[in-house]
Amino acid sequence: MNAKKRAKALLALVLSAVLCLPLGLFSFAGTKDFEITDPYAGVNWETVNAYKTALHTHTNASDGDPTLKESVQRHAETGFDLVATTDHGTVNYTWETPCPNRFIHSFLSALGRNEGDLVYLGKKGTFDNGVTYTYATADNGDDYLTLEDGRTILRIPYGIENNAVSVNAHVNSWFADYCDNSVTTYEDAVKGVDRAGGVCVINHPGEYTKARYELRTADAYDESNFAYSYYINKYAGLIRDYDACIGIDINSKGDNRTRFERKLWDILLKRFAANGQTVYAIASSDAHQLSVIDTGFSYLLMEEQTNAAARNALENGEFFAASHCLGNPDELRDIAFALKRLYGETPLWEKVTETVRAMDEKVQGIESGRYDADDSIGVTYSVLDDEGYTTCDTFPMINAVTVDQEENTITLDTSDALLVRWISDGELIATTKADGTPFDLNDYESRLGDYVRAEVFGEGGILYTQAFLLDASSKTGDSATFKGYYFNVGVLDFLFAELHKWQEVILRFFAAVFTK
Repeated sequence: MNAKKRAKALLALVLSAVLCLPLGLFSFAGTKDFEITDPYAGVNWETVNAYKTALHTHTNASDGDPTLKESVQRHAETGFDLVATTDHGTVNYTWETPCPNRFIHSFLSALGRNEGDLVYLGKKGTFDNGVTYTYATADNGDDYLTLEDGRTILRIPYGIENNAVSVNAHVNSWFADYCDNSVTTYEDAVKGVDRAGGVCVINHPGEYTKARYELRTADAYDESNFAYSYYINKYAGLIRDYDACIGIDINSKGDNRTRFERKLWDILLKRFAANGQTVYAIASSDAHQLSVIDTGFSYLLMEEQTNAAARNALENGEFFAASHCLGNPDELRDIAFALKRLYGETPLWEKVTETVRAMDEKVQGIESGRYDADDSIGVTYSVLDDEGYTTCDTFPMINAVTVDQEENTITLDTSDALLVRWISDGELIATTKADGTPFDLNDYESRLGDYVRAEVFGEGGILYTQAFLLDASSKTGDSATFKGYYFNVGVLDFLFAELHKWQEVILRFFAAVFTK
């Protein structure tokens, strides 16, 4: 028998043996055809630019430390292309001359929350670092700061953090001249922005829900907890009922207080994607100090640096949320594991691992009473120095997104990235190398829900895509946005939050009185 015949006989023997085995011993690639809704379908990756954008930042016109001129200088130094000045209860009309809300500014000054003169840009001038600039309104009506090297920064109009006198029920809005400094709730602000024709997001939700004080991801936004269930329903209702509210802030100010907001985002996404709808996520700095300005930001994908293009990008999800910081220990633990598995025990793996160790030690210290729980964890992965400048010369970026409907794949063309974390219905379903290999949905068919989203990690930080909805057109739209019993109590909710904020102070006061 020749070699060819022997090979055929061996193959026949193997196939016969295989056919005699139970089918359950084998797993076959999935064959489902997915309809993938690409949030970036309208982006021409050949001509688009990724504009680094600050959507939430403060000056001493409300409770920030820097003057507007100092703030704009630092944004210029750290590479921002678009900046919204969003002081509490204060609509930003210009960078040329001071435009504070006198009531808010005087009130916060009396409380010692700001100091110094209000210093704006004028039509031209020189920053403290010696860089000269001009500030002017272009023919299209947009305001631009032009630096001496020709680089421009666009001012996003009518920036404001609404609900100045509420208890962290803060709503950032842009593109509409809206302000109400009475005692208002989330819905008051969102409804007002909606009627005025603006765009808004819910800021740092964990501040209001107190999720920032949880120590473990499992406890934050636990839907079996009545309070969390109420707040999740509240946010879902605002996004459902008002077109102006595009989503939530998921990573801001170093990510210590927002470290569980990705979980909230996934809870909301799961509800909305079941109806073929989506929820967008931004990242920002919420900078009250110069050292915080470059913590979080968003990359708006636009072909021109205009406010019309910026608004279009925000309303259509054509942007990435991004941060130099990451504060969730469970996410970092998974990242450390993937770095070791895919790249070995590198210096970056050591840095992430040490950050996780410090987080775990802090959590254990809080639980044992060695640390004050009010401090929260207070540990993050960060590439910023004490002055707020990055110590890393790279940042992970997505240069193009390709969705192949026939092959059921999503391909991310990245640079300066190491890992891509794929999340569906709140579960991490895969962590892959950021090497441009298509992500085949059929490989994870049994674990996919109604959407999938990606997080791109590199030494410089993390980048979040918006969600890719799956089979959205087949959804009937009758899936419940609210879970369990829900009734919006409005101002009573505000009063409850106020009591929640001051309960420790009240309890300590009475404890001091009765123990004398």
